[in-house]
Amino acid sequence: MTTALDEIPETALDWHRSGKKAALATVVETWGSAPRRVGSQLAVSGDGEIQGSVSGGCVEGAVIVEAAEALEIGEPRLLTFGVSDDEAFAVGLACGGTIRVLVDPVGSVIPEDMLADLVKARSDRDAVAYLAKLGDAERKLVRRGAIAPIDTASRFLSDRSGVEDDWFVGIHNPPLKMIVVGAVHIAQPLVAMARLAGYDPTLVDPRATFGSANRFPGERILDDWPDAALDVVGIDHRTAVVTLTHDPKLDDPAIGRALRSEVFYLGCLGSKRTHGKRVERLTAEGFAEDEIARIHAPVGLDIGAATPSEIAISVMAEVTARLRGK
Repeated sequence: MTTALDEIPETALDWHRSGKKAALATVVETWGSAPRRVGSQLAVSGDGEIQGSVSGGCVEGAVIVEAAEALEIGEPRLLTFGVSDDEAFAVGLACGGTIRVLVDPVGSVIPEDMLADLVKARSDRDAVAYLAKLGDAERKLVRRGAIAPIDTASRFLSDRSGVEDDWFVGIHNPPLKMIVVGAVHIAQPLVAMARLAGYDPTLVDPRATFGSANRFPGERILDDWPDAALDVVGIDHRTAVVTLTHDPKLDDPAIGRALRSEVFYLGCLGSKRTHGKRVERLTAEGFAEDEIARIHAPVGLDIGAATPSEIAISVMAEVTARLRGK
């Protein structure tokens, strides 16, 4: 699921339908140390309300003014801002640079039905790309795998928006998933951190004492056997799986299912000795050496973590490093 802070297209559609008017401002190019990635968005209403951001605060004011003018004339605007070193330092950057922002009014440039389709795709967890031809008002919405004016496959895979030829490709992938097997103490801070980092987490534990709602209020908890639970949730290339019970009866079925899937991260709690025994079991079950090598164990980056919260931090750091190719 998305958080309210992530619902920029949704907010713009609501404002437009309520009669306030709305424009979507999107980062299409920026400097290397930017606080916001290419593809980040800011919704601006005709009343001057905003949701989201396109920088650390140094250009938002100017974008709001430009968005109001774009709404007035009903045409897109491609803005370029040169940020001085002093301005960059004021918002926490090491140095200045250049940021380009595309402003598209809803209705005149982004048709209402196109924006509604985008919002629905995000709600349905369908991967979709918003294509904007720079220099004119041509806009397209393209599902993953569909024919497009440019190749979008690699951008979907890497979750990377950007400019390709004279098109801006805004990637809207479904939220990342994290499946945590074992509702143990470490899982409590881990699930909270995962949600803050933009993941849609699911806890799996058939033991009612551990996987109780009072220990994990508001979280999705499945009491199925772990391999069956992974099938229920669905695992793909945007899924991280973390096993925390170090009980072979619970962890191994989930590990086996994850190893035969496209999950981008699989981490397993346990000492090197515990992992050695795990490797023996998996080898006996027919898993190849290169398959088993996908497991991150002991789970998490080695930062000297000792408490459950520190271990959760180390896990999220390793998951993030794997996701971003570091």
